[in-house]
Amino acid sequence: MKIGFLSMPLTGHLHPMTALGRKMQARGHEVIFFGLPDAARIVHSAGLDFVPFGEEEYPVGTTPAMYAHLATLKGEDVVRYSFQEMHPQRARITLEQLPEKLVHRGVEALVLDTIHFFAELVPMNMGIPYAHIWNVLHIDSSGATPPCLFGWDYEDTPVARARNMEAVKKMSSVFQPIQQVARSWADKHGLQIDWDTPNATISKLAVITQTPKEFDFPDVPQAPAFHYAGPFHDDYGRERVAFPWER
Repeated sequence: MKIGFLSMPLTGHLHPMTALGRKMQARGHEVIFFGLPDAARIVHSAGLDFVPFGEEEYPVGTTPAMYAHLATLKGEDVVRYSFQEMHPQRARITLEQLPEKLVHRGVEALVLDTIHFFAELVPMNMGIPYAHIWNVLHIDSSGATPPCLFGWDYEDTPVARARNMEAVKKMSSVFQPIQQVARSWADKHGLQIDWDTPNATISKLAVITQTPKEFDFPDVPQAPAFHYAGPFHDDYGRERVAFPWER
């Protein structure tokens, strides 16, 4: 099968995604990574094929510059800046340019970085299967546990659940600029989506988190397609990084 991978152009996302891609390749599948130009170096170091998009909007070096500013922020300012200033544009470029790339390369299925928000609309529109990978802590939107962006202790009480749901609503509000981009594209392409339902577009086939179940809160309600896994790690698929061991 010809499987496409889409990852955020960040080291902590690309290393596990390329490890998974190499494993799929070792099992006989043809693996092709798609992404912004800054992802190319790590993907090629893993010995995998790479197809860029967004070259004009995101030339090489754009990602480090964007995240250098993000690194100066703290707390909720990080989430707000990321969701309202960075992700909407990236979502728009992905939705506009990725479909043609997938068709040209004959991709039959997609493995998506969950934080590449709403990229799943593309395979939904194309009618091809897709799976989601959590390369960060997965987010529980049920209210049963504190969303991972908040440092609260776990409590199974009505008061705690109400607090958790307020956090989910707060996140949804900050998330609106990204969703507006997705809704506009979905409406244009005739996709019928219940935007009031959390995770309405999440994969029904497989949603995989690299967090071991033993590290999660107890009794988290999850969909049947949700799976816990250990970290995806492949030392041989990474570029060598100079380090002064003698010091």
